[in-house]
Amino acid sequence: MSLKDLQLPPLLHSESLSVSRGSQRHITNGISKSKFIKTNAGETSGSLSSWPAEVTNQIVQKPRVIKHHGSLTKPRFLEQLESHLKRELEALDTHGIKVQELRLQVFQEVFGYLIEEFKTYKPIFSAIKNEYDITLAHLREQIRDLQPLRAKLVLVSEHCEKRILEQRVQERDELRALKKECLRLQRVIESMRGQQTALQIQVDHLKEDLATQYQLYRDERDARKLLITRISTMTSTQDTEHDDNNEGYNEEDESEDPVVVKMALQVCREDLTKVQVELNRLQAEYSDVVPRRDWDNLNHIHEETLIKLETLQTDFDQLKSEYDALLEVHRQSAPAVLHSNPSVLQHGSDNKHIVTTPRPNWEQCSDILGGSERCKELFEGQSSQKRMEILLQQMNGQNEFFTGLGTSSDVPIYLQYDGKLKKLKLKKADVVRVIKDIWREKTSENEKNDDVRDLQTFLHSYLVEHYKDKAGEWAYSLMESIQNNLEDDLICLFNDILIGKVDESIYHGQTQLLSHLLKVLIQSDTTQCGSLTVLEFSEALRKAFPLKADQDIEELLAVAQTELKSNGVRIAYQTLYTEDTDGRRKEFLSLVKKQATAERLQYISELRMQLEGKGEVDAEHLRTAFKIIDPSLDPETLDWNISVAFQTKECELQDQALNTEVLLQRLSVAHVNRAGPK
Repeated sequence: MSLKDLQLPPLLHSESLSVSRGSQRHITNGISKSKFIKTNAGETSGSLSSWPAEVTNQIVQKPRVIKHHGSLTKPRFLEQLESHLKRELEALDTHGIKVQELRLQVFQEVFGYLIEEFKTYKPIFSAIKNEYDITLAHLREQIRDLQPLRAKLVLVSEHCEKRILEQRVQERDELRALKKECLRLQRVIESMRGQQTALQIQVDHLKEDLATQYQLYRDERDARKLLITRISTMTSTQDTEHDDNNEGYNEEDESEDPVVVKMALQVCREDLTKVQVELNRLQAEYSDVVPRRDWDNLNHIHEETLIKLETLQTDFDQLKSEYDALLEVHRQSAPAVLHSNPSVLQHGSDNKHIVTTPRPNWEQCSDILGGSERCKELFEGQSSQKRMEILLQQMNGQNEFFTGLGTSSDVPIYLQYDGKLKKLKLKKADVVRVIKDIWREKTSENEKNDDVRDLQTFLHSYLVEHYKDKAGEWAYSLMESIQNNLEDDLICLFNDILIGKVDESIYHGQTQLLSHLLKVLIQSDTTQCGSLTVLEFSEALRKAFPLKADQDIEELLAVAQTELKSNGVRIAYQTLYTEDTDGRRKEFLSLVKKQATAERLQYISELRMQLEGKGEVDAEHLRTAFKIIDPSLDPETLDWNISVAFQTKECELQDQALNTEVLLQRLSVAHVNRAGPK
């Protein structure tokens, strides 16, 4: 429908509008004035007045109002403009790039029709339209000027992010250098402490030498004084005898003798006073002092007595533990013997020695038979004689040598040996000791070096370094003992890390968790007595694990009280960290690790729900998912989680995307936990 076909409503002093539309939907300025609108009186107007008052008067004099259900209807021209505007807007492509400009163009066309129709207001409407056009043109020009600034802003943002990453790398290097410097200073401090100890020993020896020398000087001084006194006495005696024998001395000599005697007497009295004072002081100071020889003898006897006491105490503790074990075995086996041997009950007291006869501890044979489960399976329901025969058959059937798997690349590096290798028949305690020593040395190496070796390579170097030519025998014997004792948590975790089932960070995370708990318990022990009240212990658990639920805290508290057989008043927390002869810890620490594993899996499940529906995930999407489920996660830990998921460093990630299940599997076997409150 063209604009020429528009039927304008009958208005006073109006003209029909003839508009032609082009491909760009612009309004032409040609207006046709060939038709006139008739008034209600039947007269036609050949010209329009330029003053709007005439139109207003005519409209007032002869209003054209059509009543329709008590309301005024819209003018026909307005209805045509609205219908035309609606059609044009519906004809536009709403998914286009410049849809807003097209809408504005439609409204401009309608406004042009309105301007051309009301010629009286055409100047002011045209001025308004021109001002809007000028303003829009000015704003478009500003937008074109600001578009390059957007690209520049993106470049500046990328540059700033790059600078931030460089600063982080520099800070890590500086932190690593400071750690090395701290270790060096600690070694210097240790050496200076050793020198200080050596110097203190020298000072003690010098003090002893000085005391001895002082004693010698004092004895020499006393001897000199006694000698002077004797000489003075002898001189006085000789002078007296000389006076008796030589009466012919003159009066001058006789007058000098009393003076000399008086001076000698005065000196003797002074020396006697000093000696008496010194004697009194020595008696007062050393009246209760034991001679050094007697002190050394008594000290030597005391040390020997202490050594004997410690030896006897150790023997007593061992005998007591064996006695308690025998009592427990007897208590457990007595009902079974009574139940399996009815003749014992029939004969009464005549066969009491049968019930009280001690039975061997067959659980000690678990290492030889391949673990406690296999031992229980072979010995269940068998008599002692039958168990002995089974044990002998198993021992005779075992081979004394391993056969090497060869040196091919598909064999682990620590098992790449040929020929026959002797079985060492390691016990569980030996396996636990070796595993702890391996973890201790590997942790020390990880702290010193940036490039961390995997556990297989480190195990091979450890066995070669410690056992040299017998490294192969230890490797195969160790793996055999590990497979026979997988029920132990420490051994099972070591085996899983060794075969690549879980990440090494799991062990380090558990170690840090238990160390953190012990540190909090020690800090809570203000009296330093090694025990806490139940309330203090519960508060310490909440402080160490702020994210745990109340149910988990109560479970830990109950297990701790059960293990220690606490009377409900105090809990000896240090006892919870003790180990038995096989290296097994208390059930309390096992429960702490189990709860940590459950929390870690729950954390991964939340991450799985956040990534649900995504086939592949890149680093940015994974980073965003971590921030959503854990807003308090620090940037360093977040970068480590990303590197674990993609198994590469953060700087090497270049729009790399992996399958969601693969990422979640890698994260589930690593130490990825929720960050605690700051």
